[in-house]
Amino acid sequence: MIRAHRHRSLGCRSARSSVRTVAAAVRPNYFPGSTPPKHLDGTMPGDYGFDPLGLGEDKAALAWYQQAELMHARWAMLGVAGMAAPEIFGNPLVDGPLPNWADAPFYDGYIADANTLFVVQMFLMNWAEVRRWQDMKNPGSVHADPYDESRKCTGTDVGYPGGGLFNPMGMAKSAEEEKTLRTKEIANGRLAMVAAMGCFIQHDVTGTGPVANLKAHLADPAHATIFQNFQPLSF
Repeated sequence: MIRAHRHRSLGCRSARSSVRTVAAAVRPNYFPGSTPPKHLDGTMPGDYGFDPLGLGEDKAALAWYQQAELMHARWAMLGVAGMAAPEIFGNPLVDGPLPNWADAPFYDGYIADANTLFVVQMFLMNWAEVRRWQDMKNPGSVHADPYDESRKCTGTDVGYPGGGLFNPMGMAKSAEEEKTLRTKEIANGRLAMVAAMGCFIQHDVTGTGPVANLKAHLADPAHATIFQNFQPLSF
């Protein structure tokens, strides 16, 4: 009986171990074979268990980091598109050639001067960011249009308002599809943040935009590379 009990115990431990192994294998992980930290349970979009410094162990901090990454990702996607679009499509909206993205703040061909545009942007962004902050503090509190309460957002998670205004094409028709789209969004956003950093560095080194840099590389792949343009820092 003792031997049979020992066999059953070993069998249970083996089963539990195999379950943990299968679970670890099914869940995407930034380093295959490693164990994700407990506070990253795979429920957040794009969660690959990466937190080597343990910054998200505090739940409140983790929620803040999640929203911060999401907003930076969305701005980066818009920013990279804005950096490349003028070089690709030319100038459909203003007179004269469009400037490089780095010179855009000093461009004098807009519909208003830079100071006016800055003040308008500050008021509009303040209104949007205050409402976003209110939603983070009290989820769902700002889902209704302040000028027409019949128009409401349908999302239940902070950062994903949904509704006709934020999901006009009705792309997330099921919970599984919505989870997939959220993962794709944060993955593309992370790539865009890296791309934006690349655009900053490229312009600082070459003085040209991302499309001009790409064209130069394609024209001479052997010589127009990072190695030829690399300049070590001088102290």
